[in-house]
Amino acid sequence: MNDIRRTILWVIFGFSMVLLWDQWQIFNGNKATFFPSPAPVVSSPAPASKPVATASVPTGAPGSSAVPAPMALSGAVVAAPGAVPASTPSATKQRLVVGTDVLSLTFDTEGGTLIGSAFPRLKDVDGKTDGFVLLDESAARVYVAQSGLIAGAGGGSFPTHKTLMTALPNERQLKDSQDSLEVRFESAEVGGVKLIKTYTLKRGAYDMAVRHDIVNTGTAPVSPQLYMQLVRDGNKLPGESAFYSTFTGPALYTEAKKYQKVEFSDIEKNKVEVEKHASNGYVAMVQHYFASAWILPDGLQRDIFLRKVDTNLYAVGMITPLEAIAPGTTKSSTATLFVGPQEEKQLESIAPGLELVKDYGWLTILAKPLYWLLDKLHGILQNWGWSIVALVVLLKIAFYWLNAKAYASMAKMKAVNPKIMEMRERLKDKPQEMQVAMMKIYKEEKVNPMGGCFPIMIQIPVFIALYWVLLSSVEMRNAPWTLWIKDLSSPDPFYILPLLMTATTMLQTALNPTPPDPMQAKLMWFMPLIFSVMFFFFPAGLVLYWITNNILSIAQQWVINTRMGVPPQFNLPKFR
Repeated sequence: MNDIRRTILWVIFGFSMVLLWDQWQIFNGNKATFFPSPAPVVSSPAPASKPVATASVPTGAPGSSAVPAPMALSGAVVAAPGAVPASTPSATKQRLVVGTDVLSLTFDTEGGTLIGSAFPRLKDVDGKTDGFVLLDESAARVYVAQSGLIAGAGGGSFPTHKTLMTALPNERQLKDSQDSLEVRFESAEVGGVKLIKTYTLKRGAYDMAVRHDIVNTGTAPVSPQLYMQLVRDGNKLPGESAFYSTFTGPALYTEAKKYQKVEFSDIEKNKVEVEKHASNGYVAMVQHYFASAWILPDGLQRDIFLRKVDTNLYAVGMITPLEAIAPGTTKSSTATLFVGPQEEKQLESIAPGLELVKDYGWLTILAKPLYWLLDKLHGILQNWGWSIVALVVLLKIAFYWLNAKAYASMAKMKAVNPKIMEMRERLKDKPQEMQVAMMKIYKEEKVNPMGGCFPIMIQIPVFIALYWVLLSSVEMRNAPWTLWIKDLSSPDPFYILPLLMTATTMLQTALNPTPPDPMQAKLMWFMPLIFSVMFFFFPAGLVLYWITNNILSIAQQWVINTRMGVPPQFNLPKFR
């Protein structure tokens, strides 16, 4: 009876792992691996000849004294912003490239919109060419940051992201002697209002201040609203792995409800349930290792919206009301636009909660201190691969006594295993007597069959959290370890690490006592084999961490068995 119970527990454990894996895939925005549901058909983004600038933003109802809730959240049809003014010789549609030491940005004079961003210090998805591209507006991809004005309580038509602007004379490259660089765009008058956008770029920073100066050139007060939005297509990222998933899509943060992610499919189905009104926080677009975000100062009221703007194009944004602007006066509003890698320390310094775009999932409380320790180790060792090894060593030291207890229990089980096997053979036709005799042996030898499981189970959340740290940290991207491992975020090109991991996993399994039940014994070998196969497609940094953990576990188990007078022996599988 006890063997049957343990076999059932093994089956439940294995099935639970499958279900957890599936839920993890769904949690990160991918299809389930084992029980997938039909995926919606996703079309290609609109070609460059049909730019994203055609997307409209929510418009307030004329005469309303309050800022309207973004209508896109309720699925209602929204009105388009004001008409585009005729172009003038001084305001022609063009693109200009502006660079700092860490950014190369492309602006479009239509709306003064940021339509491209590249990072000269980071390699592209192929791992060979410099200049990873995040924001882009091309035939293959659409991902842009827009802002403009819409009607408020008094109605009207104002400059939007479709309004042609003039790029004011400014330098286009940050010089060695400079710490900041300004890029300025000025619109023509629309509805008695002129909009001036000023982007201030800083040395070594991926965030920029974006000041909107609203000039009332008319004869009556105006009350426009300022909107900021991020628009991107819903296509999968190039090079995305089929064996592990990461989230791609909109996200937002407010102090009340904290970090919330939204699937593109939920926007498609109009099933978005987020906080729609706040006075703090940010909106963002997130993908593996990188993010963009619009951030308003705390205290400013804002309405948050998520919506579909075109075929396979989705937007997340904020609308904030502006106080009435008297004729001949100017009202300024400054926001922060972040476009860059998810470097945790820099994200923390920009805005509260922005570091959460680097998503550790439900184990954030454990993952953050693990990342902190990993970063400190890297400060000493100056190599992320050796930092991973050192971190696992420290964790094994921290859990030494728990592991010792588990391996001591396993050693006792191995010592009494011959008695158990002999008894099972003798009483194989008397199952009830077999169970009584087995429990008697366990009691006489003071052995707890589950004693080796609980100490190890306690450690599982810590090692899962470390897994998330290594999977989410952009620092692993293109980071070399040694010899043939040139990128810890990519699979081992020669499969040497996965083969070593499989070998150490099998060795560790062989050192464990063979379960008396044949079915349980087979499961004990099949589960780690299946687990090892997946690691052939995992990033090298994750495999390195697991190999180090296996080797240290084998060494500790060997020492404890020897001390207890139970010579280590290899229990090979019998699949007869």
